[in-house]
Amino acid sequence: MRLSVHTGHALHVLLHLAANGGTATTLEIAERYGISRSHLTKVVSGLGRAGLIDTVRGRGGGIGLARPADAIALGSVLRHTEGRIPLAECFPVGAGACRIAPCCEFRNVLAAAQEAFFAALDRCTLQDLARRDPRLVDAFAEDTG
Repeated sequence: MRLSVHTGHALHVLLHLAANGGTATTLEIAERYGISRSHLTKVVSGLGRAGLIDTVRGRGGGIGLARPADAIALGSVLRHTEGRIPLAECFPVGAGACRIAPCCEFRNVLAAAQEAFFAALDRCTLQDLARRDPRLVDAFAEDTG
């Protein structure tokens, strides 16, 4: 399974906010990580709709986590950004062209693996990631020189 660039950007935004414990602007994050501002705006908009971040428009505005970092499970983030990923054509959102789908157990094995993947992510929060390595705060800090 490969996560999308969109999901990667969403995780950067959320980890940035969790590690810094405050607010930031979309422009700051876009410039900091070399992400297109228009693309990051779409990512931030989706995170806001999902209730993961709060946004304040206008001068002095910015974005911040909508709830504490320890209350945001990675599984919920990925379910929002990736949705249910069809691992094979026989999955409900797949192409559905497999001739042996009605009698093949591979679909069930893949579905169990996908559930295990999300269950592992549900056990990890943004706070867990932000605390695991103290260098993360430095990585998200503003350049001083």
